[in-house]
Amino acid sequence: MGETGLRLGLGMVYVKRHEVEGNLVIAICDAELVDRVIVDEEKGIRFHVSPYFYKGELMSIDRAIDELSRADVANIVGRRIVSAAINNGFIHRDAVIRINNIPHAQFVVLKG
Repeated sequence: MGETGLRLGLGMVYVKRHEVEGNLVIAICDAELVDRVIVDEEKGIRFHVSPYFYKGELMSIDRAIDELSRADVANIVGRRIVSAAINNGFIHRDAVIRINNIPHAQFVVLKG
């Protein structure tokens, strides 16, 4: 990817870390989705990819996958990051919902 692609965030994702009651919540979205409202009329869903929740550090998919390995809870949206999460064993394909054809998934690590 050339310098222009990096500047525009092409192929990149935003990763934001949230600390909630001692748990690390990781929110990741494909970069072009941040601040977008995804509407799925059939399912009655209006999903805002909020910059407050998702827009943290811009990084590569590989770095984002490393971040997922530390998460207690993860919330991910976008074709690239959800596909990578499936391919790396974080998400089962059947756990993905599609909102107007944009994949969204979550996971929680249960502590014993």
